[in-house]
Amino acid sequence: MAAQEAPAEELSKLSVEETKPVPAAANGNDSDAESGDEEAEEGASPAAGAAKKKKKRKPRKKKKAPTSQSEPPRVLVSQLFPNKQYPKGEEVEYVNDNLNRVTNEEKRHLDNLNQEFLTDYRHAAEVHRQVRQWAQKSIKPGQTLTEIAENIEDSVRALTGHTGLEEGDALIAGMGFPTGLSINHCAAHYTPNAGNKMVLQEDDVMKVDFGVHVNGRIVDSAFTVAFNPRYDPLLEAVKAATNAGIKEAGIDVRVGEIGAVIQEVMESYEVEINGQMLPVKSIRNLNGHTINHYSIHGTKSVPIVKSSDQTKMEEGDVFAIETFGSTGNGYVHEEGEVSHYAKRGDAAKVDLRLSSAKSLLNVITKNFGTLPFCRRYIDRLGQDKYLLGLNNLVSQGIVEAYPPLVDKKGSYTAQYEHTILLRPTVKEIISRGDDF
Repeated sequence: MAAQEAPAEELSKLSVEETKPVPAAANGNDSDAESGDEEAEEGASPAAGAAKKKKKRKPRKKKKAPTSQSEPPRVLVSQLFPNKQYPKGEEVEYVNDNLNRVTNEEKRHLDNLNQEFLTDYRHAAEVHRQVRQWAQKSIKPGQTLTEIAENIEDSVRALTGHTGLEEGDALIAGMGFPTGLSINHCAAHYTPNAGNKMVLQEDDVMKVDFGVHVNGRIVDSAFTVAFNPRYDPLLEAVKAATNAGIKEAGIDVRVGEIGAVIQEVMESYEVEINGQMLPVKSIRNLNGHTINHYSIHGTKSVPIVKSSDQTKMEEGDVFAIETFGSTGNGYVHEEGEVSHYAKRGDAAKVDLRLSSAKSLLNVITKNFGTLPFCRRYIDRLGQDKYLLGLNNLVSQGIVEAYPPLVDKKGSYTAQYEHTILLRPTVKEIISRGDDF
């Protein structure tokens, strides 16, 4: 913090006295103001004289490096782990035909070649853990969604050490995608735009879904907040279904088989709301997905209902295993104001005629690349009057818009999610924590 400037009227009361020179001693030696020790006269003989005694300065205490996280989180995770030995996620051995991968020398060698990849992923995962564990304690009814989102995002940026305000800074590390705060029947892709006044209520069920990246390695993890215990069975169903999907996942596993396991677990639960027993349904048109470098959605999907999809998980894949449960139809549709966007990596080159679209595309490319962003992120870069240009980029197929996804009104939805790495030797649930 900068030093506080003193008020002018107080300064006017101060007077500066002229410093009077100290008279020289008879022997011509000045007295030492800082030390009370007697000094030998400069002109005295060596036998009578003595060396001037100097007051020893106390060595400055070195500022200790932080050893724990602050609240709210503001300590760089890299300071807490100066040797870059970030905590591993939960490591699970493969089963059946892949059981020998743990001891296979060739696979272990391949694993060792991926140390930079693993360091970045574990760094991002530790940031996510520390921020979300604080968020779970701090989110309370009465807060605005904007306050909740900005608290999470400011924490992620502080812990990675990248504010994202300088050109290209957000591409080094920071938010992997905007903080989703989807309430009740809204299942996904909702974050407040500027001017949003929505307040979290005591009876709300809110999905908190955010990503953290380090050098483009994105950790995607989500949890659900509810304050009324009547929703506990809904949250338990979704958490159990996500863990079942994670347990089933592995090299050579077919994604359709994982979907069947998830659905079976999810739909074994029911929840009582207002005296009515409601089955918990898997939201059949929402899926888990692979995560690519700087791209949150890869080419493979993991259904959360039984499916005939024969796509296999492969060594080296990174998956977001996420499940959604609903007391409604178990099917979502797009509805509401868009807040989430992402530049398409496969977009064809288009000759843009709208100058605002050209200008905005340059801002998006230099600050987000293909990472998802929201309108608040453009606002904080100082951009204004950009909506026409943004809509033009969407209509030209250069930027993808992600509207909110909702089930029927009056229903409640929940979500849990983890990122897993299918390493050559083991499956690592990179975002696993003590919380879930």
